[in-house]
Amino acid sequence: MKKLKKELHEKSSLELVTICAKAALDTKAEDLIVLDVQGISSFTDYFIIMSGRSSRHVQGLAEAMEKAMRSKRISAAKAEGIKEGMWVLLDFDDVVVHIFYHEQRSFYDLEGLWHDAPRVEINES
Repeated sequence: MKKLKKELHEKSSLELVTICAKAALDTKAEDLIVLDVQGISSFTDYFIIMSGRSSRHVQGLAEAMEKAMRSKRISAAKAEGIKEGMWVLLDFDDVVVHIFYHEQRSFYDLEGLWHDAPRVEINES
């Protein structure tokens, strides 16, 4: 895990996924789901999957999530697809974020691929 602010040293990956999801919801992400892949993935604990209304909205969602995580002194280990805005992947180690333009999401069907993963409810409050 990256360098964290002192108060975040004890944050679990569930708390970090909640920070990411709330930033996405604040930026009007559509159809956001969180999958707990801890028991079935060796490279991350959670996937966040969401859609944007346009390529610009997808880019804006990625920027908002990176900003929210940077404020916690966490930066993405890898970010792909931001320039195109069709499918953006942000890798925060314990949390991997997929932001799709809606047509791309149905084509790749990550929810179907990871159908064994339990969904996690995120309170919007």
